[in-house]
Amino acid sequence: MTPRIALSGFSALSHPVRLALFQTLCRRAPERVAAGELADGFDVPPSTMTGHLQALERAGLIRSERRSRFMLYSLDEAGAQRFIRYLIEDCCANRTDICGGAPSEPKTNDLQHAS
Repeated sequence: MTPRIALSGFSALSHPVRLALFQTLCRRAPERVAAGELADGFDVPPSTMTGHLQALERAGLIRSERRSRFMLYSLDEAGAQRFIRYLIEDCCANRTDICGGAPSEPKTNDLQHAS
C-alpha cells in the first residue's frame, strides 16, 4: 500500500460518522447491511449518508452492492486488512510490541506521574 492510498483510508476514517459506519460494518462482517439500516441512529440526511459511505468505499474499506432499489454495504475485508497491515508494517516498522495488540491499562502510579 502506498502512502497516498493509506491517506485516503485515514481521511475516510477521520470523520466520526464514517468511523462509526466502518466500526459497524467490521462488527457485522461478512454480513451485508442496507443503507437505511446503517443510517438508523444518525441524524444525517440521506444524501450526506451516501457521501460518507462513498468515501469509505473509495478508500477501499467497504464495498457496495445494488439489490433491486436497495444499496447493501459490507466490509471490504481485503482492503481493511491492507490498511491495518500498512499501520503495523510501515508505520510501526513491524514492532508488534507497539502496534500488535490492545494497550494495557495504565497502572495507578503511571496516572499519578502523568499529572
